[in-house]
Amino acid sequence: MSISKHLETMGITLPDAAAPAANYVPFVQVGDIVYVSGQISQNADGLITGKLGDGVDVAAGAAAAQTCALGLLAQVRAACGGDIDRLVRVVKLTGFVNSTADFTDQPKVINGASDFLVEALGESGRHARSAVSAASLPLGVAVEIEGIFQIR
Repeated sequence: MSISKHLETMGITLPDAAAPAANYVPFVQVGDIVYVSGQISQNADGLITGKLGDGVDVAAGAAAAQTCALGLLAQVRAACGGDIDRLVRVVKLTGFVNSTADFTDQPKVINGASDFLVEALGESGRHARSAVSAASLPLGVAVEIEGIFQIR
């Protein structure tokens, strides 16, 4: 089944690709590799803010990470001229979690993105990954994730 059809059966509608908020581009393509700039946690209601370990629990953080994954796929779709079915695989994610110094469950938070990508893309959604803590993130968001993708 195509990626677009599978997302449809999951009830997932990708958001529009977010415009850059500063002096950078949302993605860069080099050959068949697309490097997507960090996507911050946000949904139709706005930014998902807060600090893990101080009022935001792992489940809420994982849900925030999933919104980052949706943003990443939206940027990949834009890089593919609107055709998400050109996506071959997710290569690598780097996830940043706005968390307290004693919070140690960053991997569980970024699993929100990883689990979603595997569910949506199957084996081509499996990827290398880093999950790190940040003392703060832009606009106070809970999670930011950047990604590397292979397209055809």
